[in-house]
Amino acid sequence: MLSHDSIWAAIDRLAEQHSLTPSGLARRAGLDPTSFNKSKRVGADGRMRWPSTESIAKVLEATGASLDQFMRHVSPEGLRGSPLPQGTFPPQASSIPLLGMAQAGAGGFFDDGGFPAGQGWDLVEFPAAPGRNNGVYALEVQGESMKPLYRDGDIVIVEPGAQVRRGDRVVVKTREGEVMAKILARQSAKSIELQSLNPDHPPRTLDMGDVEWVARIIWASQ
Repeated sequence: MLSHDSIWAAIDRLAEQHSLTPSGLARRAGLDPTSFNKSKRVGADGRMRWPSTESIAKVLEATGASLDQFMRHVSPEGLRGSPLPQGTFPPQASSIPLLGMAQAGAGGFFDDGGFPAGQGWDLVEFPAAPGRNNGVYALEVQGESMKPLYRDGDIVIVEPGAQVRRGDRVVVKTREGEVMAKILARQSAKSIELQSLNPDHPPRTLDMGDVEWVARIIWASQ
């Protein structure tokens, strides 16, 4: 997996490349100026805090950097020779399955656990650590129902089986074949509450018996 330190170091390196402080980079990206401060990288309880995919997407847009360029900053060379923590690996491009969001609602593309299966998948390159992409797949957003966060043609990377928490962006498939990208507001043994990405769409509450699977969105191509 990509490490907490290497992701933050990549943000620092990108800021340096544009003659900015981390605060200046956050400000240019339209974020709170303190978003990338050192103090914000570890919570008061000592738990590591990671930058959100949305924040990274805004940074890439503000600097004109590509995802590939950002990922090169995560590599050992991009970290100016700083060693990666033991057990982590430099990122490398690997092929993962790709499917259109609309097609994902049809049968035959997933197994019972929400992992990709069957025929009809395309392929897309995704920079990932070795072993990271076991079961990871990509969905192409189709239509405008997920704006302003995701636009038509954007690619979201989904990790089935990953633990999901309140506030995570997730893809949900119902037993009736509906596939949607939402924000997890609350989940219990009986129901799941989903907040819409598009303010024009109301929140959804589903019985868990009507849900086939829930998978966490770990990256977006924006």
